Amino acid sequence: MTRVLVPLAVLEGQTVSPGLIDLLGTVDVTILGYHVLPEQTPPDQARLQYEERATAALEDVAAEFRATGGAADHRLVFTHDREQTRQRIAREVDADAFAVTGATGSVERLLVAVTGQVAVDRIVPFVATLVGDRPIDVTLFAAVAEGGETDARGKLADAADRLREAGVAVETDLATGGPFEALVDAAAGHDAVVLGERAPSLRSFVFGDESERVAGETVGPVLVVRRGDDETDEPDTESGSG
Repeated sequence: MTRVLVPLAVLEGQTVSPGLIDLLGTVDVTILGYHVLPEQTPPDQARLQYEERATAALEDVAAEFRATGGAADHRLVFTHDREQTRQRIAREVDADAFAVTGATGSVERLLVAVTGQVAVDRIVPFVATLVGDRPIDVTLFAAVAEGGETDARGKLADAADRLREAGVAVETDLATGGPFEALVDAAAGHDAVVLGERAPSLRSFVFGDESERVAGETVGPVLVVRRGDDETDEPDTESGSG
């Protein structure tokens, strides 16, 4: 079964919008409740202090997801490194994607970006399962530098054909120019965005993770389809697993 990891800053009152909960009703969900600790604070000390309250909050969120028809469980982690923890738990639960939460109502239009070196063969079946037989319109989007339009059109057409075979209503959108800026512009009028996970780059280290930047610019939720496990970074040694 397709599984999505939903990281949640559980002790900071972060919530999941009803629209995202409904969108994920066709998949299984693992809610990663995390709390980032000061460097000197041992995870076990924080667990003793906060575990009961955090676990109760996570169970409430899991119950909301279960009400949509999918399976939902939760993990609680006290960590010094949020990103390493997300990667580790995603591997442990074999998540196909992870979510960056954002505010949205009912999801009727979904933007799916296939720009650059992303795993289209993983994105297409994920989107087909996510949409299911629901009336959600999908826009397949790519942004390229001038001169790369032919290859991008071929990629878009192939992915669109495969989604249509799965019964998904699809249109395509090809833009030229800066990929991030074009993606943010294309996201206007869509309720949520699906991206493919990319390897960390110098730009991501300077400006932050692309998915979180997109979520920040568009306000809505972003689902990031993970690369294959053989392409991900080495496991971290974070203590205090849930």
